[in-house]
Amino acid sequence: MTSAGSGLTVLQTCVLSLLVFTGASQFALVGALAGGGNPFTAAAGAFFLGVRNAFYGLRLSQLLALPRAVRPFAAHWVIDETAAVSLAQRSRRSARIGFTVTGLTLYVLWNVTTLLGALGAEAIGDTDAWGIDAAGPAVFLALLAPMLRTTTDRVVAGLAVVLGLGLLPVLPAGVPVLVAALAAPAVLWCEGRRRGAPDRATRADRTDRVSRAGRAGRAGQAGQTGQAGHDGKEGGHR
Repeated sequence: MTSAGSGLTVLQTCVLSLLVFTGASQFALVGALAGGGNPFTAAAGAFFLGVRNAFYGLRLSQLLALPRAVRPFAAHWVIDETAAVSLAQRSRRSARIGFTVTGLTLYVLWNVTTLLGALGAEAIGDTDAWGIDAAGPAVFLALLAPMLRTTTDRVVAGLAVVLGLGLLPVLPAGVPVLVAALAAPAVLWCEGRRRGAPDRATRADRTDRVSRAGRAGRAGQAGQTGQAGHDGKEGGHR
């Protein structure tokens, strides 16, 4: 329904669902198009949201160890749910079964319900009049909320919201989403600096203690050498 409200036909909606099997990217693409954004900008935002699946793929490629001929097709099913089910298994065989069953089930149900939603939206007519245009952002927030487990996650999300909303009036539609993606590296960089400061202070303190100990040791050796020389002179006088 959300894609139909953005102007996509039933066929375009179904093709998008078949080729882009990741909910967050689909909603981002459709939302940007609905806001009048440039298709290339909308596609770029959807791409960045789907990048996380590449990291899932790196881990799953080792776990599943699928034949090379199968990997391009299996990559299409690398999403949050299939990764979670596969990584929870104790053996490679169980991981493969979990990945296949989860991927096939979700892919079929996702595309069937997409078709039903697109047909329903076409039957309704003007989806904006029913407020269905708010479904996309609402679903996206519902997908995002459970992922905000740590303070860093919540800070990244908050900064992204501020950047996105703040730049919305001054930048073309779709571009604020790309700028908001910079919130993650910015917060992580600050977090790294904050955590690194105590480590640097500890290393500096340790270096200072070692330096003082070294100076004290050299001073002690010098004192012992001087005392030995003094004792030798006294012995010579005797």
